[in-house]
Amino acid sequence: MNKKLMSENLKEEIAKELGVYEQVKQDGGSWANVSSKDCGNIVKKAIEIANRSVESK
Repeated sequence: MNKKLMSENLKEEIAKELGVYEQVKQDGGSWANVSSKDCGNIVKKAIEIANRSVESK
């Protein structure tokens, strides 16, 4: 099963906010050279956004 949990748009927006997206653009859209630390920070930010969304309901 290859179900995406985070949309590409959300991932890109968070990467831009964290200053990581320039690396992705330089690599032709590939996320392969983004460090695991930066990927972890993207996931952490996505979780924060999701939690805020749930809490506001």
